[in-house]
Amino acid sequence: MESSSRPSSRHQQLTRLAQTVLQPGFVGTTVPDWVRRGIAGGLTSVVLFGRNIVDPEQVARLTAELRAENRDLIIAIDEEAGDVTRLEAWTGASRPGNLALGAVDDVDLTESVARDIGRELHAAGISLNYAPSADVNSNPLNPVIGARSFGARTDVVSRHTAAWVRGLQSAGVAACAKHFPGHGDTSVDSHHGLPRVSGSAEEIAATALPPFVAAMKAGVRVVMTAHLLAPAYDAELPATLSPRILVDLLRGELGFDGLVVTDGIEMSAVTARYGIDGATVRAVTGGADAICVGGEHAGESTFDELTDALVQAVLDGTLPEARINEAAARVAEFAAWSGSRMRAVATDDAASDIGLVAARRALRVSTERGRDSVLPLVGAPHVVELSPTMNLAVDGQTPWGVAAPLSELLPGTTSVRLTEADLTGGALGEPGDPADAGDLLDRKVLDPAAERSLVVVVRDAARHGWMSAAMARLLGSRPDAVVVEMGVPNGASPGAVHLVTHGATRVSGLAAAEYLAGRR
Repeated sequence: MESSSRPSSRHQQLTRLAQTVLQPGFVGTTVPDWVRRGIAGGLTSVVLFGRNIVDPEQVARLTAELRAENRDLIIAIDEEAGDVTRLEAWTGASRPGNLALGAVDDVDLTESVARDIGRELHAAGISLNYAPSADVNSNPLNPVIGARSFGARTDVVSRHTAAWVRGLQSAGVAACAKHFPGHGDTSVDSHHGLPRVSGSAEEIAATALPPFVAAMKAGVRVVMTAHLLAPAYDAELPATLSPRILVDLLRGELGFDGLVVTDGIEMSAVTARYGIDGATVRAVTGGADAICVGGEHAGESTFDELTDALVQAVLDGTLPEARINEAAARVAEFAAWSGSRMRAVATDDAASDIGLVAARRALRVSTERGRDSVLPLVGAPHVVELSPTMNLAVDGQTPWGVAAPLSELLPGTTSVRLTEADLTGGALGEPGDPADAGDLLDRKVLDPAAERSLVVVVRDAARHGWMSAAMARLLGSRPDAVVVEMGVPNGASPGAVHLVTHGATRVSGLAAAEYLAGRR
């Protein structure tokens, strides 16, 4: 007879099912004991973040530790390249990202870049990549997608999404098309609030859904949900929690039969109303198969909390047992498939310069009439980089910009990086000084550049009024300045020379610096 203090066999079974559908992150560069216990109890997936990564060799050791517990364990990562990188979070991305690839519009190049990423992930022991972003960035003021998208045109995003899926999966790593049903036409960051897509079902079907269809035709096995409200389909529940969107639309109309994983379930778009446990239960009930968690809430306590919430939801009838069984079966099926792909595909992990090739091809240059002599730069310039606050999908510590590579090409280059806070009385102001942005720009930019060329670097300037205002003041005093526009371009061509990189990665900055220095 079982002791009343021990969980029943039914409770143990439900616990195993619950742990199967969770995809938690953890802290540290080695495997925590609670993760080992979880894998023994049913945990089938883990997610790696920048905090888990030191270098490729360490990641390979970490994934080998994990696979020693279960050789088919799903080891996922969010490696879009471009602005969102985990493997290169501390060094800066060596590939330019989706917007640059869409600007070049060469699907063979996109496929090659994705294959290169896949080779690196495969060598590191990672089997699932939460990429590519299949979002059509139709709102230029979008605060969370931007340069992560292949562009604002549905046809461009569709063909490059398919190419990215083909390239990554040819290297033995599973791709994941995100963020369904499309996060491009939004103006709110779902890390902080609930975005809303106002288009009709017909408009969404024509503009936002085709890239996901293209990904499915290319063989994608995973789709990630978006934490957004699309009233054309469901006026109450965000897509991540909505059976009308995940079951009726994604599986019914579009015919997707693979794994559906949520965006980070701790994001405010869903937790502000439902809590992290409530959002988790509602997501599985609504049709999601796997719950990504751990970007912000990583650890054993969150894992246990969500496990208990799922078990209790089955016991009280909130979550049908058939639904969690179905979700767990899909996770297990995908784990077996992705594990076999990891073992079957041999990849060449030799270093590649495809990222720099792509960044160079994405560079666009316009010159004001009569200013042809400004480039190449003569002597070391002064560089000012105007830096916005990054959204939580982008690691704010990841190196970017033009000053660092330019200082290597032109020794003696000086630079300053300014934020909105700096220009409104922040850290760079002298104690007691008035919060005067004009005075600060004079002291930190115009005075040091008096006898030098001036290079002004902006990132997503169209979304930041303070940045556009600072740039306008600088160009008013120095019309001979060179402007390097990183991120999403705003369509204007300010400055004597205007460079557009279509991204803000380290390699995009290198491509721009090469051009400025006349080294290509």
